[in-house]
Amino acid sequence: VQLQASGGGLVQAGDSLRPSCAASGRTFSTYVMGWFRQAPGKEREFVATISSGGTTYYADSVKGRFTISRDNVKNTVYLQMNSLKPEDAAVYYCASKRYDGGRFYRLPVDYDYWGQGTLVTVSS
Repeated sequence: VQLQASGGGLVQAGDSLRPSCAASGRTFSTYVMGWFRQAPGKEREFVATISSGGTTYYADSVKGRFTISRDNVKNTVYLQMNSLKPEDAAVYYCASKRYDGGRFYRLPVDYDYWGQGTLVTVSS
């Protein structure tokens, strides 16, 4: 599985962005998909995840502002980010997990494949 993330950029605080992540493979609809982010000098942290059935789960820091969604026809997962804050600035990574065991997966080690990351910069 190859994941290609895009859609990052430079925005001002309060603006919106919608990164996307395109996946290869014919079984995308069965994967758990997740978004993580990593700021300079910090560990990679969980942002959001969506199950194969479309159930979503968010980090508290983004709940109510970010929305994860998936399009199983386009093999793509999206992260709609609204009301961006300077602390949201990071490299955003998408990840996929082959087996959906029916729980929320929040740890990087839970995921099997990773995209290359897309940079989000938020100016105050």
